[in-house]
Amino acid sequence: MSGMARPEVLLEDDHLLVLDKPAGMVVHPSYKNKTGTLLDALQARDWPAETRPSIVGRLDKLTSGIVVVAKSAAMHAALQRHLASGASEKTYLAIVYGRVSEERGTIDLRLRHDPKDRRIIVVHDINAPDGAAASGGRVSATEFERLSSVEAPDAGLSLLRCRLVTGRRHQIRVHLAARGWPIVGDPQYGEPRWSRVVDPALAAALEQFPRQALHAWRVAFDHPVTRQRVTIEAPLPRDLAELMELARLKPRATATTAGA
Repeated sequence: MSGMARPEVLLEDDHLLVLDKPAGMVVHPSYKNKTGTLLDALQARDWPAETRPSIVGRLDKLTSGIVVVAKSAAMHAALQRHLASGASEKTYLAIVYGRVSEERGTIDLRLRHDPKDRRIIVVHDINAPDGAAASGGRVSATEFERLSSVEAPDAGLSLLRCRLVTGRRHQIRVHLAARGWPIVGDPQYGEPRWSRVVDPALAAALEQFPRQALHAWRVAFDHPVTRQRVTIEAPLPRDLAELMELARLKPRATATTAGA
């Protein structure tokens, strides 16, 4: 993993591990990314014989922030149940194009795979001619809160806090784009609205931002063993913090900046 930031440990006990994954790191090995993954970093640690680290859930390569790791198969199953329940919380921060007028709300749009490319997620269309209407898509809901917004003439920029009600693949990215608020730098679902920004320094920063401006910021759940409430926040990465400062997005409350 030469040249790439390493994941930071936010919490560890005998049963689980919570990490802060840097943007650009793949979670699981694939045919395109066989080494240098988060799982590789985990397996490089010195683990007792009775433990078997396994990652709970998923996080896109270009998204930074919290990843939960179980230290046994039993803990993995328990964490999956807890994190999928309504008693847990997983919250993200996103910088998006657009002037978000609502202070808060819920995006409730069914999602499904694009029949032409299953790597892409689309909003379910009941009038789709490809037979997908019968499946109905998967129920998907994202709660959002506007933390800050600026004019950025002809484009608009907003900082949103998003809470997953369901945890579908690419859910936040697709839901926000569907509402007309694509995430800055999103290579799949984004738009080049930086070209409309009058401020040349801000326009250049938006154009050159190297990844989707999305950060898995906070997780809260009941510990499967101790039954105590666990609440963890991942510091805001420097790239997002610098973009927020340049855009003059001043949130009411976010995480502290990593490395500050």
